[in-house]
Amino acid sequence: MNTFVLATANAHKADEIRRVLEGFDVELLARPEGVPEVDESEETLEGNALLKARALMSATGEAAIADDTGLFVDVLEGRPGVYSARYAGEGATDEDNVTKILNELEGVADELRGARFRSVIAVAYPDGTSWWVEGVLEGTIGVSPRGRGGFGYDSVFAPLDLGGTTLAELAPEQKDAISHRGSALRALAERLSNS
Repeated sequence: MNTFVLATANAHKADEIRRVLEGFDVELLARPEGVPEVDESEETLEGNALLKARALMSATGEAAIADDTGLFVDVLEGRPGVYSARYAGEGATDEDNVTKILNELEGVADELRGARFRSVIAVAYPDGTSWWVEGVLEGTIGVSPRGRGGFGYDSVFAPLDLGGTTLAELAPEQKDAISHRGSALRALAERLSNS
């Protein structure tokens, strides 16, 4: 059994990670209370995910996993990217970030609204070993939010080949089966099973 402390303090992400890794040989421990937030000072998803995993491993002495996820919008030259969670400013809500994206894309033609979600899952061990895997989901940004599920930008992100359905309109199991984070977590489980 592979045991890891979860670095995320985001309850939505923690639930998603637990759902996807259920059935694999992985035990996830909750992030201990009192462990301070990690300043995401890196310029890449890989850098921030490794930073968070290493910080939690150092704080707990246990192997840790962390993720960093970004939404990369083509016409915005890849923004918000690594700044996705705080795109509308420090302390921004999901709604604030979605509103900012939609305002920036106002008047942009449907065929130019291509985007992708990218998730990086990093692992850090007490012996100093660390590595990461990734998952990508291609799609488009809609003109208005749709759906009540998910979180973050899910209400405006429509994966390719789903006829315009947003991630927020999918059941959790449907989302997990195709999502960027789901893909990255399955890659993590595969790497763990092969090591």
